[in-house]
Amino acid sequence: MELKHISKSFGAQQVLTDISLVLEEGHTLAVLGKSGCGKTTLLRIIAGLELADNGEIWLNGKNMSGVAVHKRNAVYLNQEPLLFPHMTAS
Repeated sequence: MELKHISKSFGAQQVLTDISLVLEEGHTLAVLGKSGCGKTTLLRIIAGLELADNGEIWLNGKNMSGVAVHKRNAVYLNQEPLLFPHMTAS
C-alpha cells in the first residue's frame, strides 16, 4: 500500500496534511496518536469510506481513487459495536 500526499479537512479544521507512506507487502502498520488527531479519518480514507481532499491511495499497484468501496481489497473494522449494539457475545 502506498499513500501519496493525503490531506483532509472538515470545514476549517485541517485533520490530515500531506500524509505519505509506503507499506511493503507482509508488513504491519500501527496508527497511533492522541484522540482527534486523524487516525480514524486516515483509515476510513484508505477503506474508501471517506474521500481525501488531496492525494492518492495505491493498493497492489492500482490507484484506488474513484474505486468503489466494495471493489477495494481493504476493510475497516470499527472498534465500537455499531451494527448490533443490543446483542452480546458470550
